[in-house]
Amino acid sequence: MFTGLSAFPITPFKQEAIDYKALQGLVENLASANVDSICAIGSTGLYPYLTREEKYDVAKLAVDHANGIPVMAGVGALRTYDVLKNVEAVQQAGVNAVLLAPVSYQVLNEEEVYGLYEAVSHEVSVPICVYENPRVTNFTFSDDLYRRIGKLPNIGAIKIPGTPFAKSAMDNSSSKDIPPSEASSSEGARRLASLREIMPAQIAIGVSGDSFGAAGMVEGCDLWLSVIGGIFPRTVMRIIDAAQSGNAVDAQAQSQALSGIWSMFARNGGGLRVVAAAAEILGYCDTPSLPAPFLPIDKKEYSELEHIITKLSLS
Repeated sequence: MFTGLSAFPITPFKQEAIDYKALQGLVENLASANVDSICAIGSTGLYPYLTREEKYDVAKLAVDHANGIPVMAGVGALRTYDVLKNVEAVQQAGVNAVLLAPVSYQVLNEEEVYGLYEAVSHEVSVPICVYENPRVTNFTFSDDLYRRIGKLPNIGAIKIPGTPFAKSAMDNSSSKDIPPSEASSSEGARRLASLREIMPAQIAIGVSGDSFGAAGMVEGCDLWLSVIGGIFPRTVMRIIDAAQSGNAVDAQAQSQALSGIWSMFARNGGGLRVVAAAAEILGYCDTPSLPAPFLPIDKKEYSELEHIITKLSLS
């Protein structure tokens, strides 16, 4: 299941309760697009904000309406005890994999993070996607830690930040005459090669950070774990198709066309608020669609987003 597009939909809210009807519509849109997998409770799906019962309900709905597409669920929590309880809940819901970040309030050290993955890896019956997201966890995985985690059972994939691919994203978008074989980021290529050496061959390597997704796929990442893919799956799948068919320039050009979205992500602290607004614009859910204390993007941003969606026919 760790290939192509892993789409991360929001968990929509209405009057401080999960809007399951809206969520069903979002999942069915992903199923109709035939995405490669759905992460029902990723960061975009607000996994740290949901109770264990809500996690089960969201995961179960996603599994029931995914039309056979593999479903992954986020299980991160502050305590290992709660992570294991979350794993139990989403496995009972029928998920095919779990997404695990080293969530903390007090910053964890390497031995503590290794201990977390060691404990969970021996309890799960589905693959784990290791989630490195230093922006929100304040923790960066060392190569030695990746090497140790890669030796644990039930590790299926790692989800890495896309920043090493930043140079490729900029270079290729502005160099339309560069042959695909030369349109490469040395830093991104080196990072991916070093991870391939460290991790067992069966462990997939996925890129995150949507503005870097095209570059990561061009360099040879196995999958793109995408926020925007949770609302515009067909748009992202076209980029992935170009990247995987060797057309690096086209993939990067399609990504560059979304620069207005990437800028909006940067201005709003990430993609969550923006894709929530997109779901509202497309009629999947009411405004506001996120729980307090989150606030909607401002009216100017909202209007700009409406314009981009219409102009680019995002779907």
